[in-house]
Amino acid sequence: QVQLVESGGGLVQAGGSLRLSCAASVRTFSSHMGWFRPAPGKEREFVGTITWSGGTTYYADSVKGRFTIYRDNAAKNTVYLQMNSLKPEDTAVYYCAAKKGYSSSSSYYDYDYWGQGTQVTVSS
Repeated sequence: QVQLVESGGGLVQAGGSLRLSCAASVRTFSSHMGWFRPAPGKEREFVGTITWSGGTTYYADSVKGRFTIYRDNAAKNTVYLQMNSLKPEDTAVYYCAAKKGYSSSSSYYDYDYWGQGTQVTVSS
């Protein structure tokens, strides 16, 4: 069983930055990783994903150009979500998730393991 632990959430003013971390309990973790957040009408809205090698990333249009996902190259058991130019509408609980298999995905139901979430609040 893989455990994921997020950290780094907090309160920030609009235009500010935060970096979220997601640490996996397994030292070498060969899974695709995704970040999600709740949204009106959706249980989990796709934010972005990174392949297990760290070579490819995909982002939702709403965060493209502002958010960046990257992994710890040494151990590959920590994934980061760098969030810049934050907006009040980015306020949410952010969840990281891990997906086994050959390809990454933007669908939350494709993911096998989930963290407990970390709250991000952006004030206007």
